[in-house]
Amino acid sequence: MQEASIQGLRFILILILGYYAFKWLARIFLPFLMQKAVRNFEKKAREQQGYQDPADQVREGETVVDKKPVQKNEINNNVGEYIDFEEVDD
Repeated sequence: MQEASIQGLRFILILILGYYAFKWLARIFLPFLMQKAVRNFEKKAREQQGYQDPADQVREGETVVDKKPVQKNEINNNVGEYIDFEEVDD
């Protein structure tokens, strides 16, 4: 009986020490983890908004050739006939 109470007391003591160790480690490492999460969130938000990093922009004196996108001038003949109309006032 006395052996069971010692083991129970030991378990409770380990549980309390584990709790305080977790609080102490969280106080140290949680700010770093939060900063990393915020940076990742900002990066994803910038990518969605189409933001370009100034480091990726062209430097002065460089020549950049952008190709004009090819436009397809397809006419759909299945649209029908266009009829011009005028409004009639009563």
